[in-house]
Amino acid sequence: MSEGDSVRSRKTRFCTRAIHVGNDLDPQTGAVVPPVHFASTFRQPGAGQWGEFDYSRSGNPTRGRLETTLANLDSAVDDESSGGGALAFSTGMAAIHAVTMLLRSGDHVIAGSDLYGGAYRLLHKICDRSGITPTLVDATDPAAIEAAIKPETKLIWVESIGNPQMTVPDLAAIAAIGRRRQVITAVDNTFGTPALCRPLEFGFDIVMHSATKYLGGHSDVLGGTLATGREDLYRELAYVQNATGAVMDPMSCFLVARGLKTLDLRVRRQSETAMRLAVWLSQHPRVARVLYPGLEHHPQHDLARSQFDGAFGGMLTFELDASLETTAKVCESTQLFHLAVSLGAVESLIEQPATMSHASYDAADRAKFGVTDGLIRLSVGLESFDDLRDDLNEAIG
Repeated sequence: MSEGDSVRSRKTRFCTRAIHVGNDLDPQTGAVVPPVHFASTFRQPGAGQWGEFDYSRSGNPTRGRLETTLANLDSAVDDESSGGGALAFSTGMAAIHAVTMLLRSGDHVIAGSDLYGGAYRLLHKICDRSGITPTLVDATDPAAIEAAIKPETKLIWVESIGNPQMTVPDLAAIAAIGRRRQVITAVDNTFGTPALCRPLEFGFDIVMHSATKYLGGHSDVLGGTLATGREDLYRELAYVQNATGAVMDPMSCFLVARGLKTLDLRVRRQSETAMRLAVWLSQHPRVARVLYPGLEHHPQHDLARSQFDGAFGGMLTFELDASLETTAKVCESTQLFHLAVSLGAVESLIEQPATMSHASYDAADRAKFGVTDGLIRLSVGLESFDDLRDDLNEAIG
């Protein structure tokens, strides 16, 4: 039994598995960090005889180790069942695109209306070219999701914490709808991370992460991941990945695997600081509202407590009663919070959704779904709470 198998069989804690599963000692040297395999091709035992690896688009030892770690952390596999697995893609959007490639012309997708701008763009401006139609609904209302299902509905796509309004859907209820109506359920868990939320445990079919964010954690890698406990979906998604080629490269796999080892520590510290900032912002005279699942007045606070493992994530949004231009000026005035898209890294970031992360929304949909001119989204890093508070206070004025 390998070290990784031993760790899995003892059902050890998340932070322990993040370090050990998929990271067996190098058998040749005893190195505690496995080597990175940059090889693009592998010698085969004979013509028409295939070894474990043949060509790195189809499989690579470094990517395989990362996918082993991810499958375990996302609860796609366990001691009793190993039919599912995880896949590592070149970007988060490549991972989402792979899920949509399970669909065919004429199929219908239901997506949560509190939705990342890139996913909105993919569904409305790329998938529509193949005859796939999307409908956006309030993902916090399971009845609305079920009411939107048509005979041609094949996919329900939600986010474990909505972007940018921090809504929290009832994962178990949505998964039950999907099973009852025979519709695939998939969730973007980038904001939640597997450290805090594991949607497959609530019955979801597919979980996705932008590995660029919390999994990598250091603003130095692009990547996306999918995990599923269903063998049929795993095989089909792996086929799509190999056929289309959007795989994570070996160096990026190494960086994400390294980031996973500190994921639990980082996310919990970031969540703690985000909570303190949310409380402080709630009392600021220029702040109209604060959107953070950890606040008791958040509409889904009790649900979030039941779905997240002791913390509420490092992302928060607040709204100023201000114009687009005034809000932009606040975002441009911070010193520690870098004005940048992306999130989930050690550095704190600030952005204006209406002009940045959600600029790809049609103007009517921004208005309809609450992406107002005064919204500001924060990705809370690992800096001191006091320093981040003072930076925001000076910028807001």
